[in-house]
Amino acid sequence: MLLTVFLPLALAIIMFSLGLGLTLADFRRVLLQPKAFAIGAASQLILIPIVAYALAVIFNLPPELAVGIMILSLCPGGVTSNVLTKYGKGDLALSISLTGIISLVAVATVPFLVAFFADRFMGLDAPAVDVTALGLSMFLITAVPVILGMLLRGFASGFAQTIERAVEKIALALFVIVVVGAVATNWRLLVENLYALGPVVVILNVLLLALGLGLARLFSLSRDEATAISIETGIQNATLGITVGSLIVEQATALPPFSLPSGVYGITMYVVSIPFVLWRRRLAG
Repeated sequence: MLLTVFLPLALAIIMFSLGLGLTLADFRRVLLQPKAFAIGAASQLILIPIVAYALAVIFNLPPELAVGIMILSLCPGGVTSNVLTKYGKGDLALSISLTGIISLVAVATVPFLVAFFADRFMGLDAPAVDVTALGLSMFLITAVPVILGMLLRGFASGFAQTIERAVEKIALALFVIVVVGAVATNWRLLVENLYALGPVVVILNVLLLALGLGLARLFSLSRDEATAISIETGIQNATLGITVGSLIVEQATALPPFSLPSGVYGITMYVVSIPFVLWRRRLAG
């Protein structure tokens, strides 16, 4: 029930919540801020997987957890990154544009890259990743809800704005339940690998926030744009990572180890990111 019904439903509602906050103007804004968007997109699509791969190798993670770290790194930012950007007084429009577009791009990129990294870390023991089936599943539970949310916002904006906050609260509650469930069902594995996995997800989060900020400063972006890109680089959609981890295991009855890094990250990212967000907010005055 958890894997077949609740987890996909939770992710779909979270992505629908994201769609409610998107308009066509957010996508057109890419043309108005091409440099900032290009840097943010490159950070998410290239920088994050490189850093995650390096950490998985340096810390010599068990193969299944290494694949899980890579799955997490391939996930775009989620609703959480938009909320944190808003609170940190970053460029919310840029954050929403990056989250929305990269979420749609991920439908095409994640299945192939998951198959690649599974083979790289697990070899003959790697699960047989059905790229087509995984891509279709991701499309149905991520892209479709985003599109439906956007359509509702476009054709019934008053109603969409009325329910947006309630849907966001439901999405947050579901996110907490999913993360707690992922950790609880893999508690023994978590305890056995806590000293290896815990530092990796924390260091990954810290490095990505710092690198995103440094990259934005290198290209002389504004403070608001730098805050948005840093948070979009440092915050991944943990619920999507948990879901993808479960989708690559055939007929799984419990959340697999592939989902554990995303589950742990879903908790630790707040510990790491909230001080950073408060610092950026204070700088904004």
